[in-house]
Amino acid sequence: MQLTLEVEREDDGRWLAEVVQLPGALAYGASADEAMAKAEALALRALAERLEHDEAGPLDISIIVPAVA
Repeated sequence: MQLTLEVEREDDGRWLAEVVQLPGALAYGASADEAMAKAEALALRALAERLEHDEAGPLDISIIVPAVA
């Protein structure tokens, strides 16, 4: 499974990161790095839940992190 993070800056200055393949998996942060780290942790927790409840088999996971200027 390949997970892609998208990150953008909101009008109020906060950063929002979203895991494209997991609807609803998004997180805010004071910086792009903080938002991406929170979103990545959320994605890993969601995948762990799926594995623990036999909703998915073993996964080959790859996370793509965008470069932020």
